[in-house]
Order: sequence, then structure tokens, then C-alpha cells
Amino acid sequence: MRQFFVPTALLQEDEVPLEGEVHHHLATVLRLKPGEEVLLLDGQGMLCRCRIERLERRSGRALVLERWREGEKVFPIQLLQALPKGDKLELVLQKGTELGITRFTPVEAERSVALVQGDRGEKRLQRWERIVLEAARQSRRPLLPRLEPPLPLSEALAACRAELRLMLWEQESRPLAAVLPPTPPRDAAILVGPEGGFSPAEAQTARAAGFLPVGLGPRILRSETAGFAVASILQFIYGDLGAAPGKT
Repeated sequence: MRQFFVPTALLQEDEVPLEGEVHHHLATVLRLKPGEEVLLLDGQGMLCRCRIERLERRSGRALVLERWREGEKVFPIQLLQALPKGDKLELVLQKGTELGITRFTPVEAERSVALVQGDRGEKRLQRWERIVLEAARQSRRPLLPRLEPPLPLSEALAACRAELRLMLWEQESRPLAAVLPPTPPRDAAILVGPEGGFSPAEAQTARAAGFLPVGLGPRILRSETAGFAVASILQFIYGDLGAAPGKT
């Protein structure tokens, strides 16, 4: 069944208005008809099986047939990603959502792209939010990952409260397997540097904030793919990536 995210308040009533991007997708892209069923979610665990009652040119309405709550068994991961060049962060957000990352924190490092302020920054954040939402919809996640506004590295490090904190640093030879605890931690944070890597001073600041510097073997991964690799490993060991279908 096709699923779409809508604001929580819309799912409190027995009839749900279909507007904006949801309406456009249903009416224009999928060309659904009244009588067909869709799954509407609020991204916070509420799911509603609905039947389309009306779908006109600019608006529509669906009737709630069944309502329930659902969670995830993903391992909670915060990805602190130094802002890469171009639109590479969009790939990070899309694929990271598919892999079960639960929190994204874009950060500004010495060698990363500078933060964008004002209207441009707000519009870019809105675009990132749409990418996360669409990736969650396509990968059938019942909960939306949290996307935070970009922060300077020092502020992001100080705010991190994850139990297991990993810094991917090409100058560190300690393998990832050497620091992963056998007992699943409460959650984890992955700190990924920009294309030019972290400076020695930044690496020291991260260490002081409780981050363990680790390497990923003989190959140097790109900034936009390094977090994927570690998130996949953590989800397989501690989360639901290795679970059988229907058992998550």
C-alpha cells in the first residue's frame, strides 16, 4: 500500500484533507481514484489506513478506516556530517534515511563548505527536509529521522550525548572492530569530516568530547560514503539490518 506523511493534527479526525504535495502525488503522479486505499503517517509513529473519498483538481479527502501506532527497531544513530561540496549532502540524507539513521546534524568544519545563513539557508534546510521525508516514504519507515539545522563543529560536539561516539579519521589506524562493544550501546554518533578531512586541532577537540577516532581499513572513503559504511555495520550488528522481512 502506498504511504505518505502528513501533519499529526490531520490524523486526529476521521476524515483527512488531501492537499499540497500529497494531493499532487496522488492525483497527478499516481492518478489514483476514489475508493483506493493509502497509508497516511505522521512520522511520529501514528499510521492510518485510509480510503480516498474525493480527489479533485486541487484538493481531496480520505476516510480513516484503521488507526494504530508503530515503532522501529533500528539502532539509533546520529550522523554528524561535515558539509560537503555541491549537493552531496542530499545523497547523504537520502541514503542515510534508507539505512536507518535517526538523526542528522550537518556541521561546519575548517575545511568544509561554509554555513549559509538567512533565506538561502532556510530554503536549503527545507529542501533537505523534503529529501528526508521522501526517502522515509520510499523506504517505508514509520518514523521520520530528525534533521537539525547546520551547526559549527564545536557546538555539535558539545551537544552530542550518544553513548558510543565514533570519529572517522584517515590518520587513525585503530580499526572500527576494536572499539565496538559486544553489548549493544544505547545509541551511537558517527562524526564524518569534509573532503579535506579534519585538522589535528579538530580531531583533538572531538577526542576531548568523547569521540573515538577510528579508521576503515586500507581504503580512503569519500566524505559522502564513509558514514554509510559505518551506519550499515552498526545497523547489522546492533539494529535491524540483518532481520528477516516482517520481523523488524
